[in-house]
Amino acid sequence: MARTPDTPKVARRREREKRTISNMVAIYCAGNHDAPARTETSFAGEALCPACKAIDDYCVLRTERCRSMAHKTSCEECGNHCYAPAEREQIRAIMRYAGPRMILHHPVAAIRHLLKK
Repeated sequence: MARTPDTPKVARRREREKRTISNMVAIYCAGNHDAPARTETSFAGEALCPACKAIDDYCVLRTERCRSMAHKTSCEECGNHCYAPAEREQIRAIMRYAGPRMILHHPVAAIRHLLKK
């Protein structure tokens, strides 16, 4: 079943969400994995190791397929969890690590996220 096309506002939000999660994965990877291992490129254009690239691809795909983008506030409060349980634990660990560091690396995205809550 095909998804209905996004309105321009929802399309912008979807792209912003994909960039934000990709930036969070990049912050996590930079803080936890060696620089020589980061040979891949994230959705947001940052360097990632192959394991983090797989997580980044998964998160971007799940955000692209989200059916609730038009009316949800955050994935945490959504009634339909898009992530499989194992990936959900991985992304929680990434968000716990990268969340506080977002204000230093991507302050506009961090403030925008805080205001949406």
